[in-house]
Amino acid sequence: MKTLKPILKVIRFGRLGPLAACGCLTLAGMAVRSDALSAAPPEEPVVARVEMKLTADDKVTNVIEKGDLLTVVEERDEDYVIVTHDGSRGAVDKVNAVRLAESTDIYTELIEQHPEEGRFFTLRASAWWALGKTEKALEDFDQAIKVGYEEPHAYSSRGLFNASIGNFDKAIADYGKALELDPEGIAPLVNRAAVHMARGHVENAIDDYTLALQKKPGNASLLRQRAMAWKAIHKLDRAIEDFNTILASNEHDIDAITGRGYVYFQLGKHQAAVEDFSRSIELHPESAVAYNNRGYNQFQLGNVAEAIADYEKAIELAPQYGLALQNRAWLLATTDDPKWRDPAKAIESAKAACEVSDYNNLGDLSALAAAFAADGKFEEAIGWQEKVVEKAPAASKDFAQKLLARYQDKKLFSANPEQADEGTETAAAKEDDAAADVKEK
Repeated sequence: MKTLKPILKVIRFGRLGPLAACGCLTLAGMAVRSDALSAAPPEEPVVARVEMKLTADDKVTNVIEKGDLLTVVEERDEDYVIVTHDGSRGAVDKVNAVRLAESTDIYTELIEQHPEEGRFFTLRASAWWALGKTEKALEDFDQAIKVGYEEPHAYSSRGLFNASIGNFDKAIADYGKALELDPEGIAPLVNRAAVHMARGHVENAIDDYTLALQKKPGNASLLRQRAMAWKAIHKLDRAIEDFNTILASNEHDIDAITGRGYVYFQLGKHQAAVEDFSRSIELHPESAVAYNNRGYNQFQLGNVAEAIADYEKAIELAPQYGLALQNRAWLLATTDDPKWRDPAKAIESAKAACEVSDYNNLGDLSALAAAFAADGKFEEAIGWQEKVVEKAPAASKDFAQKLLARYQDKKLFSANPEQADEGTETAAAKEDDAAADVKEK
């Protein structure tokens, strides 16, 4: 193993380290809390406190500068096994490196020594970000650009920080500048698309994903993100096309299979959805979500036994899976098949779902009310449905009130209360007419 030895003399200041140099500063990667500065997990960068020489057989093979970001591939008791920006591998003592969130003083010293080196401001910005101090990070990026640091990643990274605090217009401008400086850049397009999605400007996001795909044709991640954007504006057939493109290159892409299955469900193509979720289960047998989703589509096809089996398996895999518990409750309370109708078990399942959501999920509460009604316990059904009415948003309050009226009339749940009531009235009228005919005769 090559070793890194500290030296006293600074040789050069050109190397910035992997994150800053390639513009790969991402929100997820920098989310490090200042109150959790223990051992650095593998692959999280550490910062060189001093300049060091990478040696092998007493020969210098590389030089690590003070402030360089070093990728950690293994942490040991006394040192880190690191990889430098150019792929050199070595071991550095922990006393000679600090975690990113502890490195602001290092970069402050470098800035004081070299106030015109904008790159050091960008590195300190990443350290501020690791501490959760976004405003300070933005100030450093502003200063880096002010002193003439015109690298695309400076604008792209500042765009990420602006986006993270809701400065969407500034983020869009930063990504645009990054693309002006590097028209072949992919990250600014993807990040700008994310801002468009956050603002509800889905068509603009699709345009950016499409531009990115022109630069990286067939990229599964870009296709997947564009598919989700198509889905958001209800162009479900276009979403299917993107998922199909992914699967044409990699039939084992489980995210594409699952995503397409969900779109098939939205399209009402329940058999196709069942097939996709079955494939998902083949690839990931421990996926409670896949079992739940397949179960729901089986239920839509009238395959009650298969749906029950899938819900049971989902709950076995994830006992606190609230949606599977809720779906099982709905099925057991509302199915017309006497073999599977089980109001008591429906109540039990709905209560379990409510406990998972701390009785705050309207679907869980509504399922509990329906289960009590199915069991003939209408007072309990009324009580829980009143809570649903109280909590329901305006768009669904009318439906919730109609269900409450049914339970008050000692009627069971109906997905279409008005139609069910009309059917009841028609049947009652026919009975009255028949009775009148008997009397007349």
